Amino acid sequence: MVRKIGRLFKIKTRVEAYLVIYALALGATARGATYLDQFPGYGGDLLFLACTAAVFMAGAKILDALRYEREREAAQKLAAQPDSQAEQR
Repeated sequence: MVRKIGRLFKIKTRVEAYLVIYALALGATARGATYLDQFPGYGGDLLFLACTAAVFMAGAKILDALRYEREREAAQKLAAQPDSQAEQR
């Protein structure tokens, strides 16, 4: 049962990844806007840029992880298949 609930929180497709990245970006820009109000000048600008840079790094990591998982599953399927040349002999 816990495994079924855990599957709900796993990002399986690129569309889901983009939706999560979009949600992160919305939160980061809201936090960055607050920083701009609290810290006028260069300090607020740098904090705003740090918020958005964090989203870019997290988004890249999420997309890389999806690619890695897809390649790993393909390699496991390939390893599970019997060798076609050995069967022909």
